[in-house]
Amino acid sequence: MLPPVARKAAARAPKAAAVYCRISDDREGLSLGVARQREDCLALCRRRRWPVAEIYTDNDVSAYSGKPRPAYRRMLRDLKEGARDAVVVYHQDRLVRQPRELEEFFDVCDQAGVKDLATVTGDLDLSNDDHRTIARIMGALAQKESNDKSRRIKRKHLELAQRGEPAGGGARPFGYKQDRRSMDRKEARVIREVAGRILAGESLRSVCTDLNRRKIRTSAGGDWTQHSLRRVLSSARIAGLREYQGEIYGRAVWGAIITREQSMRLRALLSDERRRSSRTPRYYLLKGILRCHACGSSLVGRRREDGARRYVCAKGPGLAGCGKTVVMAEDVEAFLTEAVLYRLDTPELQAALRQDAASDAEAARIQRELDKALAQADELARAYAEEEITMRDWLHAKAPIQDRIEACKRSLSRIQGVAPISDYIGNASSLRAEWSSLDLSRQQAIISAVLDSVLVGPAVRGRNFFDPSRLTPTWRA
Repeated sequence: MLPPVARKAAARAPKAAAVYCRISDDREGLSLGVARQREDCLALCRRRRWPVAEIYTDNDVSAYSGKPRPAYRRMLRDLKEGARDAVVVYHQDRLVRQPRELEEFFDVCDQAGVKDLATVTGDLDLSNDDHRTIARIMGALAQKESNDKSRRIKRKHLELAQRGEPAGGGARPFGYKQDRRSMDRKEARVIREVAGRILAGESLRSVCTDLNRRKIRTSAGGDWTQHSLRRVLSSARIAGLREYQGEIYGRAVWGAIITREQSMRLRALLSDERRRSSRTPRYYLLKGILRCHACGSSLVGRRREDGARRYVCAKGPGLAGCGKTVVMAEDVEAFLTEAVLYRLDTPELQAALRQDAASDAEAARIQRELDKALAQADELARAYAEEEITMRDWLHAKAPIQDRIEACKRSLSRIQGVAPISDYIGNASSLRAEWSSLDLSRQQAIISAVLDSVLVGPAVRGRNFFDPSRLTPTWRA
């Protein structure tokens, strides 16, 4: 028979202990940190003869960042339900790193009557106020350590950005090799191709579909999505610039894949909220171009009961149309497409492009101003890095330079180029041969570059055929 002290200890010994393991940074995905924690925690349970009901593991999840920890939440739920009656961790900071989380843990344990929190480095009796005070002090120290670490990391990243150097971490950027400096020529060609297609009016969706069809993978080896492609094309990195937290600090140590002007145009285009839509793809080529003769509203695509596509001036709640204009889609699309192809070979379009040349010259001038401002930002960052100026001087001088950079960006975003049709001026026969194979968004971009709008007149009673005389186009000039 056990002595009274041993019987009392055995009576209060846990019957279903929970072992919790967590590591916040596991870039290689090997789970070595949690494996070591698990081994030491299980050894402690064996020495104390505590039965382990379950091992809860959160790998590569920070307790400080506030990201969800599914295994931790499941353990709390099991404690509340009485399925677990003790907790074993390697160290208290593996359990929580924020005071509010520690208080939540105390509340759960109080409700469930759990008193034992064992760690490899020492135990805490949760029924003892002094032990709880110690836990709170340790939690406060852990949070201070996390705050200090976060501040050091942010300062280091800022310093790297000012020097134009890569920060490392995460998957390698598409277009560059593992060292994040050397260009991957094959991927760089893909970026140049895709950038040109997007600037020419093609949609992210269609480009992603094409890349996946061609078995071109992301740097992580996965399929392309609109989000991943947008992230690559919106990054200043591919223009040879160093960006940190949305701000460009100057020239980077790696080479540029596309020009700065292309990058600015891409960023302006892809940040346009009108492109961010979860709607289904458009099946109406002339959406936004056709207008009603009676009220001036844009015609919208609608199908008849037999499935035939039409453009109609829609009226009803929330709609501005009058309902007086209808035209069959197939006929008007075919006619206006041919009109656009003809327009590409006319002297009038050449005259219009001479006017656009002024816009191109203005864009070049703004780009020179932007390059000058970015060079100043580079020079200022180097001066600070070499301790020639103080942080206060750097912040004071940086503000007006950054204002000029942002002003140049806004100006460039307002200038419309002729990229969608530049390859086809005077060569409409080539475009005519390719037309049916082009993505719908690319076709629409080409038409919009040439044709501003078309006023659709009233139908003549008794004419049950397409009447081109109803159409009054306004060409871009």
